[in-house]
Amino acid sequence: MRIRAATPDDLPVLQDIERAAGAAFRDLGMAAIADDEPPALDVLEHYRGAGRAWAACDAVDHPVGYLICEPVDGSLHIEQVSVHPDAARRGIGRALLAYAARRAREEGLSGLTLTTFTEVPWNAPYYERLGFHVLDEAELTPGLRKIRAHEAELGLDRWPRACMRRT
Repeated sequence: MRIRAATPDDLPVLQDIERAAGAAFRDLGMAAIADDEPPALDVLEHYRGAGRAWAACDAVDHPVGYLICEPVDGSLHIEQVSVHPDAARRGIGRALLAYAARRAREEGLSGLTLTTFTEVPWNAPYYERLGFHVLDEAELTPGLRKIRAHEAELGLDRWPRACMRRT
């Protein structure tokens, strides 16, 4: 597996990865999340054009996972990281996050942040195993507060969520 910058041709594949990865939420009673549409092509293009969309690819250079991110308040904020279920449990998500951490260091950013569901096994518990910790309300930066407010507007707070950080 190698990680590379996403190409314009990859973007529909990234959407397919997101749809496939999201299906697992249905088993947790989170059908709204499972049925949620992936980021639109223009949104993915925005991240790609800014150099903030990376694909994890198999031996024939076909994306099997991806990560999109942006700087937020001095950290690299992970907007989305997803791995196709057919490629799950092979360390791809971990490798994408490690790649993001290297890029953050190279850019002089202080760490990684993300928002996630706290009671989904492959969300907050997984990120905790990778060195992330939950931020309490007082630790939230203005940018993270804005992200959380937007998520609440989208209805994501129907399930417990948290901001997390790894230095």
